[in-house]
Amino acid sequence: MSKSLRKSVRKFEFSFDAAFPEVVDACADPDRPGAWITPQIRDLYRELHDRGVAHSVEVWKDGELTGGLYGVWLGKLFAGESMFHRVTDASKAALVELVRVLSDACGDAWIIDTQWQTPHLKSLGVSEIVAGKYRQRLELALQDVDFSGISHKSGS
Repeated sequence: MSKSLRKSVRKFEFSFDAAFPEVVDACADPDRPGAWITPQIRDLYRELHDRGVAHSVEVWKDGELTGGLYGVWLGKLFAGESMFHRVTDASKAALVELVRVLSDACGDAWIIDTQWQTPHLKSLGVSEIVAGKYRQRLELALQDVDFSGISHKSGS
């Protein structure tokens, strides 16, 4: 973490799952460039949140929601879906807080799957993992997850 980001992060307050619908709505804002989160996706993630699978990190400044991220947390894997910011460094601060939460909960063996590496994420230390190594790390991250209660409905 850069010195300037470390300083910026101290200006924010954080919560976890306190404003999940608001974070998803902010990420789904149709005025955002590249908006892709449909009402159906929002509904699905709210259902996953209600089931305890999807989670959010909220970033607050002066009582206002200024940034955040959400995704699915299974075992030691957090599969990030989207993030947003309304003030400088708020989305970066959300990722810093997520790393802190995962480190506290899982030790050193966690993975954040960001789907792809962007210049923004690379500046925060995200690195690509080759497929074979990713599969090995994913197996370790999910080894204690019980998938027996999960059913899959296939389309007709």
